[in-house]
Amino acid sequence: MTIEEIAGRVCLIRGGGDLATGVAWRLFRAGFPVVVTEIARPLTVRRSVALSTAVHTDRVEVEGMAGVLGATPEEAMAVALAGQVGVVVSAALPAIGADVVIDARMAKTNIDTKMTDAGLVIGMGPGFVAGEDCHAVIETLRGPRLGRVIWSGPAAANTGSPGAIAGHSAERVLRAPAGGSVRWMVEIGATVSEGQGLGLIGEVPIHAPFAGLVRGLILDGSEVLEGMKIGDLDARLDVNPHEISDKALSVGGGVLEAVLAGAPL
Repeated sequence: MTIEEIAGRVCLIRGGGDLATGVAWRLFRAGFPVVVTEIARPLTVRRSVALSTAVHTDRVEVEGMAGVLGATPEEAMAVALAGQVGVVVSAALPAIGADVVIDARMAKTNIDTKMTDAGLVIGMGPGFVAGEDCHAVIETLRGPRLGRVIWSGPAAANTGSPGAIAGHSAERVLRAPAGGSVRWMVEIGATVSEGQGLGLIGEVPIHAPFAGLVRGLILDGSEVLEGMKIGDLDARLDVNPHEISDKALSVGGGVLEAVLAGAPL
């Protein structure tokens, strides 16, 4: 694929969370114009490395890649063609003539993606079946197949539990102890001790389950339901919460491979 062909092949990513942003970064660095769609009130936790943050701030920069909010899909497309990532609020697939559509909403199920959505349609993680509802699926489960392009069949089934990091699995995901509005007392990047108060939902406290680094927090003031993911704690103190994760880069590499290949071997 020539530089001219890459520059003219628009990639639309549905979802602007941290994994989707890793995908956008890989495609952006390779020269593809990228448009990202999000919902009006994103529930992203790793906001410091998420293009969805532009919904609230109008502009966000992640490792040298700028995401700029457009008022319409056409404005977002113009941003993408001008050399930045266009972000737009759109729950539905916008009709902007994207050459590639990537469903990175990580819903663990296929909401509405179809193989006819674009010339190349890619699904990320559980819920998609390559050859049925998309052309390719990217494995998102941590392990030896992470980032692999699947041209026939599904990704690994949803385990219901995040992969272990530094000996912590489910407990590294902070979940809402009650429903209501979140108020944080710490910020992303803070180092906290076991049992430390991190914030409140109403009058219900949120405590750190172990000592570590706060990698992500849902936007302060967000209305959440009990059990919803609201934060991310990492026992490793040397990680940079402002860098795209190894997982996001691996998944993004798989998407880039699929876009460049366009067909199975």
